[in-house]
Amino acid sequence: MAINLNPNGLYANITPEEGLKKALTLSRVEVIKIISDSAIKGRGGAGFPTGTKWNLAASAKSEKKYVICNADEGEPGTFKDKVLLSEFSDLLFEGMTIAGYAIGAQNGILYLRAEYQYLLPHLLSVLEKRRSSGLLGKSILGKTDFDYDIEIRLGSGAYVCGEETALIESLEGQRGEPRNRPPFPVNTGFMGYPTVVNNVETLVLSARIIAKGAEWFKKFGTDKSTGTKLFSVSGDCKKPGVYELPLGITVNKLLEIVEGQDAKAVQIGGASGTCVPRKDFERKIAYEDVPTGGSVIVFGPERDMLEVAHNFMDFFVEESCGQCTPCRFGTVELLKGIEKLKQGKLNPSMLKELISLGKTMQLASKCGLGQSAPNAFISIIDNFEEEILGREIEKE
Repeated sequence: MAINLNPNGLYANITPEEGLKKALTLSRVEVIKIISDSAIKGRGGAGFPTGTKWNLAASAKSEKKYVICNADEGEPGTFKDKVLLSEFSDLLFEGMTIAGYAIGAQNGILYLRAEYQYLLPHLLSVLEKRRSSGLLGKSILGKTDFDYDIEIRLGSGAYVCGEETALIESLEGQRGEPRNRPPFPVNTGFMGYPTVVNNVETLVLSARIIAKGAEWFKKFGTDKSTGTKLFSVSGDCKKPGVYELPLGITVNKLLEIVEGQDAKAVQIGGASGTCVPRKDFERKIAYEDVPTGGSVIVFGPERDMLEVAHNFMDFFVEESCGQCTPCRFGTVELLKGIEKLKQGKLNPSMLKELISLGKTMQLASKCGLGQSAPNAFISIIDNFEEEILGREIEKE
């Protein structure tokens, strides 16, 4: 897998512990202000402002607080966090430590995807070296009022545990199901204590922002989507791999870089994302246009888009936790409808009902899984209706 980082980007010229050393010379308020001023948003896909999340947790009154790194990279087509875990693990743990200092936490937890268990020995080794170097444990780098350590726990292989409250339930030994919100984790999180849950990439970049400053970070990206983003590019292109590119890049420009210019569609954001057809390739990959957690799947001219929709929906049927009716019932019905479409046994009025069901799921499902499960189906039908309805279909 090719790793293509910008030689002048956010991962270049790293000085070990530069961010942590600087953070510990600042007050907690000053650290959070730098993160807020950078306007960084969560790199896991939701795009919630990181500074706001840290500030809410820091403001919560509690004897204990936690920082959780969400390394449950389960979105189909996403593999950029795996690169960060293996190549930038020290920077990740530095970012977790800075977050712990900023919110007043004593403990950090890395929730590692079960399929990444092979990375565990490496990560444990890095943590042990950090402890022996005074970067974790009591009085970190001589700061007597800052004690903080990190542990690693393995996930259970469930896609829904990528949702922060389901992840917390899993950590507590419960079935991985989303919680009702409010209360939010920043007030009532792990074991009932205020908790910040951030994605791997978010925490890595937070360390770089503290080291280099908010204005340095904002030189990349757009006004509403600051910084660069790691994109996991796969599918029908000549140069798949992980790419560091500025947010705001057009789909066309990305395809040019990965040599997939003949694509007829690109799935941005994985199975839960949006299918962008050729006519819309000038759209920007950014929070204000087409947001993504990092997955970019390229579909060449010969791909059957209904088969693509079937593959995604089959995944959601398997991964739905079944807790809420819209998702439990809706994913199954959408899959049945796609199968009927493939057989030419779905008439136009039934297709309209399925689209209506999908939109109901987007509004009524309890968590992001159910809310986003219909996205690919609806966008593929909207953009490739002629291709799909060109099959033999029963007349009304």
